[in-house]
Amino acid sequence: MGIYLDFNSSTPLDERVLEYMIYIYKNIVGNADSRTHEYGDNARKIVEEARTQVASILSVKKEEVFFTSGATESNNIAIQGLREYATVSGKKHIITSAIEHKAVLETAKALQKEGYDVDFVRPDRTGRIQADQIIRLLREDTLLVSLMHVNNETGIIQPVKELGDILDKREVLFHVDATQSFGKLVEELKQLKYNMLSLSSHKIGGPQGIGALILRRKRYKLPPVKGIMYGGQQEHGIRPGTIPVALVAGLGKACSIAELEYQTNYRKCMVIKKEVMQLLGESGISYEINGEPEFCVPGTLNICFPGVASEALMLSTKQYCGVSNGSACNSNSYKPSFVLEAMNIPTDKIESSIRISWGPQTQVDELAKLFGKMIKSAQKLAF
Repeated sequence: MGIYLDFNSSTPLDERVLEYMIYIYKNIVGNADSRTHEYGDNARKIVEEARTQVASILSVKKEEVFFTSGATESNNIAIQGLREYATVSGKKHIITSAIEHKAVLETAKALQKEGYDVDFVRPDRTGRIQADQIIRLLREDTLLVSLMHVNNETGIIQPVKELGDILDKREVLFHVDATQSFGKLVEELKQLKYNMLSLSSHKIGGPQGIGALILRRKRYKLPPVKGIMYGGQQEHGIRPGTIPVALVAGLGKACSIAELEYQTNYRKCMVIKKEVMQLLGESGISYEINGEPEFCVPGTLNICFPGVASEALMLSTKQYCGVSNGSACNSNSYKPSFVLEAMNIPTDKIESSIRISWGPQTQVDELAKLFGKMIKSAQKLAF
């Protein structure tokens, strides 16, 4: 099967997380919201321990952590959940970027059809949104600024720190999609100022199907977010439905591991990136990096091989490397990457670009051997 280099889509499940989840599945049988017996109490203790673990890695209060099925749902709640407040306040202007995950883009477009005014800010060729671009668009009726921390296709870090500092002094809500930075850029997230933050477990070695929405208190009040589904009062009504205890426990365990190991993981990923860049340089192949390396996280590269069709390259070398040419949620569309299009990269170069992403458990020797074979295949496919 080759080497897996698509960590931005989903990371392998950490064995320690899996073992803990198996223990939960075997031994904890209650519903965390059952309050009349010890089975429910035991399940609730597991859930609240996980809530504390998520809160710890972000330096927030556990009461500010709300479990969801993942960042897509968290993004939807953070944006759609403001409808009532928008109507009451008269604020219906939203600012986001043209390179957000579809969970943000499509939600914003849906509200646009309902009469909201939405600005989609485009990045420059570095792949980075400039904070001033957003600040200049702020108005009296601006409801929300929503910006991802790290782009999932390019790995480029966005100026959420600068924006957070500025928006904290204004009556504008700030939502950060931290899907790709959560558990990795730990210190940055601990210091970041925001009202809402989305995250997924399966980007940090946790299980798929679980995530969280962080709602920070300001002047003792939570952001004016309401649930977008009807049901019970789980998660204080923000997200109704039976809490999946084992999945929540898996997220909590992944957080506790990441909090202990993120610095070591960062260094390991940097070593791998240096190896990839060395392989590219020594091969003599023509290539370009999409996005400014100065702002790129250590576990991602978006590479253009001019004259090489990315689809042909990936299909012909899938026995060596599992890579992608964009977000997994768009993989069936066969359309050019909207992220690279927003960066004004020419279509022919977009169609020659792939994304590789890795983690601390990626073996350098295996990568050197198998990614090297992919490079040789790219040289043969070039026209």
